[in-house]
Amino acid sequence: MQPNTATPLPALMPAVGYFANLAVTDSAALQDLTLPLPELRPHDLLVQVAAISVNPVDYKIRKNRAPSTGQPEILGWDASGIVVAVGSAVSLFQPGDAVFYAGALDRPGANSQFHAVDERLVGRKPTNLTDAEAAALPLTAITAWELLFDRLQLQQPGHQFKQKVLLISGAAGGVGSVLIQLAKLKTDALVIATASRPESQAWVKSLGADAVINHQLPLADELQRIGVSEVSHIASLVDTAAYYQDFIQALAPQGKLALIDDPTQALDLRPLKLKSLSLHWELMFTRSLYQTPDQQQQHQLLNEVAALVELGLLKTTVGKQLGQINANNIRQAHQLLESGRVIGKLVLAGF
Repeated sequence: MQPNTATPLPALMPAVGYFANLAVTDSAALQDLTLPLPELRPHDLLVQVAAISVNPVDYKIRKNRAPSTGQPEILGWDASGIVVAVGSAVSLFQPGDAVFYAGALDRPGANSQFHAVDERLVGRKPTNLTDAEAAALPLTAITAWELLFDRLQLQQPGHQFKQKVLLISGAAGGVGSVLIQLAKLKTDALVIATASRPESQAWVKSLGADAVINHQLPLADELQRIGVSEVSHIASLVDTAAYYQDFIQALAPQGKLALIDDPTQALDLRPLKLKSLSLHWELMFTRSLYQTPDQQQQHQLLNEVAALVELGLLKTTVGKQLGQINANNIRQAHQLLESGRVIGKLVLAGF
């Protein structure tokens, strides 16, 4: 570890974690803790966390991942802050750099004052955003980017389609909010967003969706209402199983369906065959979980996201700021996310 000598590091730090899988209404579901600073691996940065955002993955892990006996589980996979120390093999950053990132699923999360993260997963923080605004972006930006360009391959020519049409199902959340913007910026697809409430419909329109339909109404009828006979690509962000047959009907031959949720029932792949449809799953943690040769792509795409933000082409997706980083406020964020009615991202800043 090479510490920033201008900023002596404490031995202990505040953090938020849990010891048992409890309902979010239980006051012990998340607890304020004091922990030692993490040790750094060769490619690690030690980041002093300034702000975080909370994602559905946080509450899913809180419900399902049991901590080791007597050891707290620390959540949090979106953060911005300042690098205060670096590991022996670090080459991309130095102490004092402002960064934003989503981290790795198999390591302690960023709900702590100091956090160790592999530099290859980290981007430079956009200079025109606050820490809270920056913390809203990494996980959803990486997910949206990989979904659009690695899974759906929407930048490639679409000669097999009359028109490239991207349907984003459940578009008002964090991933959808970035997905709409990136699709409009970097592809030639017509972008259709689904949203059911007036406030969520207004939100996706403000982000650039070409058309908005209501996912609580029959999909075929809603597409017909806006004059669209078929779609070439679908990004399903919530409750894929409920719409799966409708998606198959709506997709053009050779179309692509990508999803990020965890269907509670098995998806029958056989109906995809007649139209030669393809199914793609996106998990932005795959590269870090398996230490893939291309994991530094996440560093590069976050830097490109930062550049787009600084040019005014991509905007942060903060929906609500919930105050300081502590157990009560993070528990509130989990409750809101579990309700399924969050627009944009939930952020917290400062310890």
